[in-house]
Amino acid sequence: MSSPEPTPVSDSVTGNAASPANVVPQAGEPRIAAAGPVVSTVVHACHERSIDTGLAELAVPGLTRDTLEPVLTYCAELTCEKDQVTCPGCKRRTEAQGIHTLDEFIARHEEIVVGDGRVRLLGQGAGKLATPELAALEKTWSGENYWFWARRVLRKLRHGIRRAHIQGEAMAAAGETPAVILMEPQLADNIGMVARACANFGLDSLRLVNPRDGWPNEKARIAASGANYIIDDTELYPTLDAAIGDLTWICATTARQRDLRKPVLTPEQAVAELRTRIARGERCGMLFGRERNGLETAEVANADAIVMIPVNSRFASLNLAQAVLILGYEWLRGQDAASLGRVTTYEQPLAAGFNMGEDRPASKGELLGLFEHLEGELHRLGFFNPEAKRPTMTRNLRTMLSRMQPTEQEVRTLRGIVATLSRGKGHGRKSST
Repeated sequence: MSSPEPTPVSDSVTGNAASPANVVPQAGEPRIAAAGPVVSTVVHACHERSIDTGLAELAVPGLTRDTLEPVLTYCAELTCEKDQVTCPGCKRRTEAQGIHTLDEFIARHEEIVVGDGRVRLLGQGAGKLATPELAALEKTWSGENYWFWARRVLRKLRHGIRRAHIQGEAMAAAGETPAVILMEPQLADNIGMVARACANFGLDSLRLVNPRDGWPNEKARIAASGANYIIDDTELYPTLDAAIGDLTWICATTARQRDLRKPVLTPEQAVAELRTRIARGERCGMLFGRERNGLETAEVANADAIVMIPVNSRFASLNLAQAVLILGYEWLRGQDAASLGRVTTYEQPLAAGFNMGEDRPASKGELLGLFEHLEGELHRLGFFNPEAKRPTMTRNLRTMLSRMQPTEQEVRTLRGIVATLSRGKGHGRKSST
């Protein structure tokens, strides 16, 4: 199963062994040197955090940016299959052990403790496992595709973070927009999507209260899709009290009714209150709850008002980024800084309404020319039959075409169509003259 001698992994770029951070198959697991962590631990740290943060937290002697690539390559290219080793938590391990269902996974353990221990799953194997909830176990029991994660980290190591060059900048000075406060967010991807929503609608201040997966987190930066200035300026707080200490007014979002004597506002009303207070020089915030169960009533009690978004009463749950997006839309709506779509070197700001571009509306003279052309050809071809109905039919045609409000170019196109249909093109036109 395991090689008695250390097996250096070749660097796929330089061809040099990754010394001293070698991958050593040991006791059925690929490790960094003889006493170092398993490869999946390195991949996980560099994927969940930034590469530099992950390496600093691991503090493995000899493992640096210069020696990391061959370690990642080992995982990305599934060299472990050749060495007949697997990492804990990797999907390859459950496959190698012949575990194909959640039932089989539970049976391989002596006990799985769920949450606070009131629910326990008993199996017939050895070892105990803890999981925060059954839903999490259902999603993670089969393991992670660490080789796929390793390929993503390799790409970042070689080419940098996608859209890392995009910086952006705040739309307003400090305190001129409400702070977006996320209470114990669980997933880094959701934080990144919230950051993107903040950047979309000019909410420049993002505060995190005790995020589950730590901070900073590169998964959040990836999900932010270029909203890097929001990610870089995000503030981290250990408690809600610390996060709201400098604010004078906050509103808390919830889908559940609370037995609290507080104003209940729609997003539009909440934003109106925010604008009034910020214009007076107050610092304000919007508080959003956890993905799993929102805000606790004790946390809502710290707010000055409750915000409830109009939704389908039978399906009222919004994800975190959606809730922020709706409040952000209300915040930016009607401001001079708002733009319909993007504005680039080649794209100018748009106003609501009919967009003519570089065209112009057809003049009445051009429309009359079209009418006379069309009516003349229809008369020549016997369309007005009986002749007594011609005034009514002509009036209907003019009403229909006028309602189109065509451009000058569209009138010329229509006249070309009339000419083609009435006289034909090519041989047909020649035979008719």
